[in-house]
Amino acid sequence: MGDLNLAIIYYSSTGTIHRMAEAAAEAAREAGADVRLRIVQELAPPEAIARNPNWKKFRDEHPDLPVATLEDLEWADAILFGSPTRYGNVAAQMKQFLDQSGPLWAQGKLANKAVSAFASASNPHGGQETTILALYNTMHHWGAIIVPPGYTDPTIFAAGGNPYGTSAAANETGPAKEVLDAVRYQAKRLVEVARWLKAGREAAQRVPVGRA
Repeated sequence: MGDLNLAIIYYSSTGTIHRMAEAAAEAAREAGADVRLRIVQELAPPEAIARNPNWKKFRDEHPDLPVATLEDLEWADAILFGSPTRYGNVAAQMKQFLDQSGPLWAQGKLANKAVSAFASASNPHGGQETTILALYNTMHHWGAIIVPPGYTDPTIFAAGGNPYGTSAAANETGPAKEVLDAVRYQAKRLVEVARWLKAGREAAQRVPVGRA
């Protein structure tokens, strides 16, 4: 058992974000976190998926991926989100999942969690940055603490230099090694910062009333 719970919540249609999420999960486990790797519910009808060979191939090859629930959000100390870009915005599947989080938000159960995000598009400038920032809009409303990778490690520059979150250009061969290295680093950084936050909260709770 690790000392920190990390939920990796993602949506993937053709597999790029799925592969990035797997790499992030591997790195987070290496860093000692307990990890839940969860895909959000697919909303597209079968006929739409069937029209895209890569989309159909991914769904056929991964029929039983664990599906994200609101309990995963509540369980987590930190959350890493991944989404492909849709016209520079979050995929509808991810947005629908986030829109269900209102009850947790209303109870304050999403506040002060460490969060970060990554994205992909079909080309290097296809809206990855705006997709990540759109995800962060929801996190602001939660009162979560956003932990971007920034320019804190050489892997960020090697992967294209996006300080908001790791970005990929999707292709037939999958994410480049540099992209996977960057998302691994991003996951480890998120775990590290989340540990600081958790330790700080626990230390504050040990301080006697009137002695702070």
